[in-house]
Amino acid sequence: MTATPIPENPRIPWYIWLAALAVTSAIVGIQWDISWHRSIGRDAFLTPAHIAIYLCGILSGLYCAYLIFSATFGHGPARAASVHVWGLRGPLGAFIAAWGGFAMLTSAPFDDWWHNAYGLDVKILSPPHVVLALGIFAIQAGVVLLVASQRNRASEKTRERLEWLFLYVGGMGLLLLMSLTLEYSSLVLQHNAVCYQALCVGVPATLAIMSQPSRNRFPATTVAAIYMLFMLGLLWILPLFPAEPKLGPVYHQVTHFVPAGFPILLIFPALALDLFWGKFPAMNPWKKALISGPLFLLILLAVQWPFADFLFSPASRNAFFGGDEFDYLTRPNSLAARHVFLGNAGAREFWIGIAWALLWSVLSFRVGFSRARGLSQVQR
Repeated sequence: MTATPIPENPRIPWYIWLAALAVTSAIVGIQWDISWHRSIGRDAFLTPAHIAIYLCGILSGLYCAYLIFSATFGHGPARAASVHVWGLRGPLGAFIAAWGGFAMLTSAPFDDWWHNAYGLDVKILSPPHVVLALGIFAIQAGVVLLVASQRNRASEKTRERLEWLFLYVGGMGLLLLMSLTLEYSSLVLQHNAVCYQALCVGVPATLAIMSQPSRNRFPATTVAAIYMLFMLGLLWILPLFPAEPKLGPVYHQVTHFVPAGFPILLIFPALALDLFWGKFPAMNPWKKALISGPLFLLILLAVQWPFADFLFSPASRNAFFGGDEFDYLTRPNSLAARHVFLGNAGAREFWIGIAWALLWSVLSFRVGFSRARGLSQVQR
């Protein structure tokens, strides 16, 4: 059954804008919270960064409730373009995002209890943060589905505008993924196979999912550029605000918010992928994945490896590149403070690790191509 088409040249619905605002609020809050932990420590539950994160769940609850109840008890295109779940009707994306909002808000008291019981997080992926991440991923997936279904049913003129919004939401998804891999892609690990394994697990799938249904000429490049511009904005803006540690021990004196560092140069492999995909749009998915996987990894290695050398050099120790930014827990004898990379166990172990990264890259692209096909057809 075909969903009722959207009338000619409508405005983009308010709930689509609210959904995009929700995922943006989560990403801003996550990056702000990471900087807060690095600069101040975990001094209170209701920090501005936490409020920004949980605002995502609140906003998602608002637009999901509107979409589900209006489709369940109303009439018209919203009801026709909906699915049945537990006696209710609504867009599939709204049900997924609603679950994500519930998981996010559930994680809040869990996170507060965890910090009271165990203190400062040692790792980003603590149990309450995993619940929070799952909730944000669900909201992200729901928003992607909402925008994709709206785009697929829209008139040509409105579709062009929704296309850009779709890629923007994809950029927020890439930012979320990169936030979760931060511990495995830090500067000291960028000469280690572990870094490239981490980047090859989810990034290729994200680029493929957001790019294949798009009519934009450079969709993967656009998604990667949104990630890069967002992270550069944080790199340049956060240090303008004062901050000082409120927890000990303090190994490095901090006077301002510490950003996460210069972004990974994903824009270069993304551009290469766009050029390749643009020339062979109808290639068999497995064949495309077998070419895209090595292409992504080799170009990433070619640009990030020497750039990591530069970021550890004196030339990067300025406000533009942020090569001299360290959090208050950075010990003077640490690898980061000494500008030394964490090496591999040996050449053999390194190339085995890169081989695994290549495998993850190929499989990730194949999964992404499979999911992208559904996004190009979703109507509800």
